[in-house]
Amino acid sequence: MDVLMLSRLQFAAATMFHFLFVPLTLGLSVLIACMETAYARTGNVVYKRMAKFWGKLFLINFTLGVVTGITLEFQFGTNWSRYSAYVGDIFGSLLAIEATAAFFLESTFIGVWHFGWEKLSPKAHAVTAWLVAFASNLSAVWILIANGFMQNPLGFELRNGRAELTDFIAVITNPWAWNEFVHVVAGAFCVATFFIAGISAWHLLRKQNEELFAKSMRLALTVGFLATVVVAVQGHLHGNLVAKLQPAKLAAMESHWETMPNAPMYLLQIPDEKQEGNLVQAMPVPSLLSILAFNDPDAVVKGLKDFPAADRPPVGITFLAFRIMVGIGTLMPLLMLFGLWKRGNLASCPTYLKAMVWAMPLPYLGMEAGWVVAEVGRQPWIVFGLMRTSDAVSPITAAQAGSSLVALVLLYTLLGAAGAYLMVTAARKGPQDA
Repeated sequence: MDVLMLSRLQFAAATMFHFLFVPLTLGLSVLIACMETAYARTGNVVYKRMAKFWGKLFLINFTLGVVTGITLEFQFGTNWSRYSAYVGDIFGSLLAIEATAAFFLESTFIGVWHFGWEKLSPKAHAVTAWLVAFASNLSAVWILIANGFMQNPLGFELRNGRAELTDFIAVITNPWAWNEFVHVVAGAFCVATFFIAGISAWHLLRKQNEELFAKSMRLALTVGFLATVVVAVQGHLHGNLVAKLQPAKLAAMESHWETMPNAPMYLLQIPDEKQEGNLVQAMPVPSLLSILAFNDPDAVVKGLKDFPAADRPPVGITFLAFRIMVGIGTLMPLLMLFGLWKRGNLASCPTYLKAMVWAMPLPYLGMEAGWVVAEVGRQPWIVFGLMRTSDAVSPITAAQAGSSLVALVLLYTLLGAAGAYLMVTAARKGPQDA
């Protein structure tokens, strides 16, 4: 493999592994702050024990997210130096703001929160929990604004062979970035609520700390159902933006080859990229693709054949990832809705509780698939319409890229094993005695 492919694989491995920890940090931090607020308002010690138990799992997850995020950012210098040189005036400033304005705030108050249980009043301690949640999600804002620039570059001029920042307001108000933010944060709540629901279901099946885990389960079901609805609605709105700004990505998501009005959506398709068509194409729903893309059944949807072959994203992986994301996004609200229906007597539904234990990976898989759609579907551009990925790679050898890829995979395997052991051990042990 050449340097480009090896660098792509390395960045994909680092990003997808790091993103296993990010959404749980975003969603769980807010839910823990809600538990702490309930304790401060009611004095019910069960809420304090809930916050401590889920907070321990949060700290393990947060630590792994920090470590993997550091190695990820190094790659902008080691593997993608030409990209950093070309757009560093914009991208670098956003990452710097994220580190100084959000990450340091988050790290500081996590320390205060962890060590301040017996030193702060319940209300003051709850405030620190909300500051951690605020800083965590503020960090996501700046990261997604940086990614939004890569998807829809705004606020720059090309000078001296590089993109230079000219309008910071345009960069931070990029509609793509804020659509991404809502979608990602809603997805993060799905991850956090399925995480809480799955572990709570495991303990309820064993009749351990039933009051604590019943309360945790009800909170997860309520917030989780609302989050799945937001994901679905906002996903449609984001699809409208994709259709407008990245029509080739939309065509790849649907393996749509011919430009046409009243474009149907096929419920059964198998893409054939080499033949520029589909091996199987059956069960059409008339005009549905036009409606989903432009909210108009008569809208013209551009097909992949109208784009130069060099400008088309990889169809197979984009198409498959999109369907995995949509399939999981359809299943999650159904699981949450059934749990809400039975929330008063979950102990009588052992089959559902077992299903929720096994369903814990679903939102993780859905979010990973969503990022595959976002990033692979943008190819061949690293900054859409501005810089090709092939022009962004560092001037290094294949041996250097390959050896660093192997080292990264080994490191992440060790981190993953250690993190899984710590999380599973803490989750099975349950909360400390009152």
